[in-house]
Amino acid sequence: MLALRPNCECCDRDLPPNSAEARICTYECTFCAECADGVFRGLCPNCGGNLVVRPIRPAEKLLKHPASTVRVLRAAPCGQRAG
Repeated sequence: MLALRPNCECCDRDLPPNSAEARICTYECTFCAECADGVFRGLCPNCGGNLVVRPIRPAEKLLKHPASTVRVLRAAPCGQRAG
């Protein structure tokens, strides 16, 4: 089950569960479309995998399986790959 993280790991922009602007990789690293496309050119800076549109969980399913409230921010500056 996807965690549906609440923010962009780069700029900390809010990404609610119904956001069409959220991008994720296979490890669920989460970025906004602006950072994913503009800063990272569609590749996850953490694992090197591609960043794709995060699916939107239907509102009625969020009642049983709510989105995460844990905010994650990158340790490395946004324009750099993590270590």
